[in-house]
Amino acid sequence: MEITSEDIPGWLVAVDGKITIALDINITEELRQEGIAREFINRIQNMRKDSGFDVTDKINIFIKKHEAVNSSINNFNNYISTQTLAKSIELVDNIDEGNAILIDLEDDISTYVFISKI
Repeated sequence: MEITSEDIPGWLVAVDGKITIALDINITEELRQEGIAREFINRIQNMRKDSGFDVTDKINIFIKKHEAVNSSINNFNNYISTQTLAKSIELVDNIDEGNAILIDLEDDISTYVFISKI
């Protein structure tokens, strides 16, 4: 018996001897949103550090609304809050861009974020 392997669209296949592994590499909407949430956490943690906040300081987060990130912020609000010690996360229509920081996310998405220590 002979077994052959072919590339499958949307799958990453690797073969090592008798072992074959196939991974579905399609990004679901939920995974995309989680990725955006993780990017926000990373950027906010860097903002906390750059602002000289202590690791235990509680903060409020204000994010300028952006169609590409609003769902992610709403769906992963508790996760982002827990990871960043945020008492609140608000999506706002307007933000003082002079005091906020422009952050870049995936796919050329950027928005302004402002954090304040409580």
